[in-house]
Amino acid sequence: MKRFWKDVALVPAPGGHDLHLDGRPVRTPGRAPVTLPTPALAEAVAEEWRAVGDTLDPRAMPLTGLANAAIDRIAPDPQGFAAGLAKYGESDLLCYRAEHPLELQLRQAASWDPLLGWAKARHGAQLQATTGIMHCAQSPEAIERLTNAVSARSPFELAGLSPLVTITGSLVAALALLDRAADPDDVWSAVNLDEDWQVEHWGEDELARQTRDARRAEYDAAVRFLSLL
Repeated sequence: MKRFWKDVALVPAPGGHDLHLDGRPVRTPGRAPVTLPTPALAEAVAEEWRAVGDTLDPRAMPLTGLANAAIDRIAPDPQGFAAGLAKYGESDLLCYRAEHPLELQLRQAASWDPLLGWAKARHGAQLQATTGIMHCAQSPEAIERLTNAVSARSPFELAGLSPLVTITGSLVAALALLDRAADPDDVWSAVNLDEDWQVEHWGEDELARQTRDARRAEYDAAVRFLSLL
């Protein structure tokens, strides 16, 4: 789509600020007003629209995309969305450890155990770790605690949390980021530990590097989105 607007403005509205282009409200793909809940997020989304060149590229506007998801996909049924997201806790990346070699096992323990310890201390969710790839059933109590932690979040928080869960493969790591209980760079290193091990020993091809860079950009956008709420 060609850029058709000159002025980008934020207008106070119930629940936050509406985004306007040349005096007209912007709407989501579902035709709802784009109402941003915090001044910081509203200004960041407005900057994405101000930065558009001759042609609008949605890939260059990740905050707008996450806001649209919060409004169109999540807000109509936040509890249903949260329940689906919480299911990732049943197969959290941090619970599946290498069978060998010992050096990799030690790296995983050093990087992943503190996050599992945080989940227990913060949410009362004690997850069990195993070796190999066979499914390890977690206790109903632990899953219930994680489900409650996710269900308590707003649609906008869930919109930022969702890509973090899918990118990292870890509900626990994503919740730690949401609570600002972990450094984003440290979490990125933790959830990519196995991949880094492979690269360290066998190298990395260009396509894999490009894929990882794209994932990192999406990850950073979700972290920033949450930081603006």
